Amino acid sequence: MSSAVPSAPRRITSFALPSEPGNERLALAKVAEAVEGLGIAGARLERLKTAVAEATMNAIEHGNHNRPEIPVDVEVVQSGADILIAISVLGGAAAPESDAEEPDLARKLEGEQSPRGWGLFLIRNMVDAMHVTTEGARHTVWLTMRTGAPGS
Repeated sequence: MSSAVPSAPRRITSFALPSEPGNERLALAKVAEAVEGLGIAGARLERLKTAVAEATMNAIEHGNHNRPEIPVDVEVVQSGADILIAISVLGGAAAPESDAEEPDLARKLEGEQSPRGWGLFLIRNMVDAMHVTTEGARHTVWLTMRTGAPGS
């Protein structure tokens, strides 16, 4: 009798980018290239690219305060049917994953809510899962997209 042994997570790529506005486009291009042929296509790939760009932009702006000498680290890992993208910074304030107020367009238009604050909401709704971890000074946004999902 044989049993299926789950495959160990496999690093597909990792890279660091200077914390300069605009480098979110480079991050999304590198991630898209890395996951090519892994079962994420069409609209799901576009959603993943949007989430990667937004998370990278947040890391550059809020985590590293647009300081190019402080890199944003990006890692892409495949674990079974999941593609995990880790976007990390050292320092800055931790992202308020669960404390953030849910954006409300009507309240924003009325001036009752800041016009900002769409980032984590957008990211959460673009991927299959998102969570934030903090280990010492290292803050990481983890994005998960499942491969071969319906509609891909």
